[in-house]
Amino acid sequence: MTHEQKHSNVATFAAGHPADRDAVRPAALAIPSAILTVTALLIGIDVASDARAGSSAGHIALELGIVVVALGGSIALWVQLLIARRRTRALEGDLVRAQADLARFRDESREHLRGLAAAIDHQFDRWALSAAEREVALLLLKGLALKEIAAARETSERTVRQQALAVYRKAGLAGRAELSAFFLEDLLAPGASATTDPGVARP
Repeated sequence: MTHEQKHSNVATFAAGHPADRDAVRPAALAIPSAILTVTALLIGIDVASDARAGSSAGHIALELGIVVVALGGSIALWVQLLIARRRTRALEGDLVRAQADLARFRDESREHLRGLAAAIDHQFDRWALSAAEREVALLLLKGLALKEIAAARETSERTVRQQALAVYRKAGLAGRAELSAFFLEDLLAPGASATTDPGVARP
């Protein structure tokens, strides 16, 4: 499994799977189960009192039936409560493990990103880009449109376009696609590192 897939899975888990969100929570079972238990107990006491008072067999049988139904419902709810609590404990354990995986992924990603940033910065030095051109080039690599870059830098779209053209000219590249491909092919190739000289730009 790739780091990206791990990160996606952890994020999905943290957000909560739809089935988990729809699952019955223990608190939703405890109250009605307790009510049914108390109801069965009270009716049982009433049955014993009626039996001593000489109530009819039909009346006592009816109340006993109610007691049985209440106890059955209470037992069923308590079983569901135990299952829900067991599931909650399992989910809490999964969450702890997922958070640990996410922390490791972030640490690993931070190291890779530092290396990539250093490699990109080194190549910008080779191309002798100005501070403004470097900023525009980074935003282009992030996929922003010229209009978005102009808004982010609080300048005109025409100025951004001119700076982008200057980046392409100094790098010897035809446009944004070749700029992105340059770093993807040369800097992100297997075995590449921040200290590796990416070489001169291809025409």
